Amino acid sequence: MMRKRILVGSVAAAMLIAAGAFIVPPGSDANAQAGKRLPQLDTGDASAQPWKRYAGWPVRDASKFNTLANLASPPPPTAARKLTGPITGDSTKGAVLVADRNRGGSCLACHTMGPAGGTALPGNVGPDLSEIGNAGREDKWLFNYVFDARVYNPETVMPPWGGHGIFNEAEINDIVAFLKTLKSPAPYKTELDNPDKRPAPVEKRDNLDPIENPGMWAVDKAQELWKQKSAIGFSCNTCHSDPKESFKTWAASMPKWEPRLNKVLGVEEFVTRHTKATTGDTWLMETDENRVMSVYLHYLANGTPIKIDTTSAESKAAIERGKALSARKVGELNFACTDCHGKSANKWIRGQWLGEPKGQADHFPTWRTSLQAIWDIRQRFQWCQVNIRADELAPDAKEYGDLELYLVSQNEGQKLSVPGIRH
Repeated sequence: MMRKRILVGSVAAAMLIAAGAFIVPPGSDANAQAGKRLPQLDTGDASAQPWKRYAGWPVRDASKFNTLANLASPPPPTAARKLTGPITGDSTKGAVLVADRNRGGSCLACHTMGPAGGTALPGNVGPDLSEIGNAGREDKWLFNYVFDARVYNPETVMPPWGGHGIFNEAEINDIVAFLKTLKSPAPYKTELDNPDKRPAPVEKRDNLDPIENPGMWAVDKAQELWKQKSAIGFSCNTCHSDPKESFKTWAASMPKWEPRLNKVLGVEEFVTRHTKATTGDTWLMETDENRVMSVYLHYLANGTPIKIDTTSAESKAAIERGKALSARKVGELNFACTDCHGKSANKWIRGQWLGEPKGQADHFPTWRTSLQAIWDIRQRFQWCQVNIRADELAPDAKEYGDLELYLVSQNEGQKLSVPGIRH
């Protein structure tokens, strides 16, 4: 019987070797091999191609604006636009426009605008405008600040509402007319409505309790997949019969620079490439099989402090590229990662808290209670871009690898606790 099993394994191994893959010896410890080259498929894509946006996500043409892979947005203005006379817009129309959530989330996402603007969970990323009508600002200044505030403040987080065509000039006139009517402080009904007094959210749910966190089902499903044999007779269990030992710290060392791919490799892409090379199964990134396996591999390393390679020349270069990408303005709303999680960190955008970079990586993949789904970190990157009206990239894009390595480097020392649970 033993000889027969070896023979079957040899045939399967030969099939994989012929395909350009290699087999890890049974019982291999992933942690012991951290400095060695584990088998993986080094060619082809690790995600569905061509990439198509998820069903249910907004469909817009953002090709005229920057992405993390391409610069396309129009340049900022070099001079303020001149007005032919005083603004005589319709303040009633302006009140409707500032609250229009179809125009990038509405002005109330970042500003309190007094009783006329509404006081139900406004944000405080921008200044309180409740009494802007008493500030004595000229029409030209108000118009240009709404049209494209970069003419006055190149580092502003204010979207270029006119510069990127989200509002036309007539609509901006109406908005300015409305702003000039704001002369009374906001009468908040409760402290929760006041963004300056609203307490920061604290996650108290036990994310590793399957009753509290439905995402824990992924651990059970992954354990089934671990032993599930592929068409050629291999499974994860063939080489890693004791995953609790083999992967007890591995995920805390990811992502890492992978010279064979000439880019940063994250856990999810590793699952795709390693599985294809060793079992022949195709578990593309952001498929159910890939997500649950990523959850499981992180889960096995829970409690381990994040410790990635930040010292090699290749990793340093990738981290610097990721840092630069985190500051790149992208999309129609012209936001960068650092606008929300740097300049505006620990503030509110509407009723959503903007956290600092530290604490944003230790719980991914995470269960999204609002969506009843598991998201990995690359899908979180994608949604951030879609939300600011930019075109996202495929999950295996090299830019996401650099950005992930940079983010995780900001979380070194944080202990993994996966699956997380977030709204």
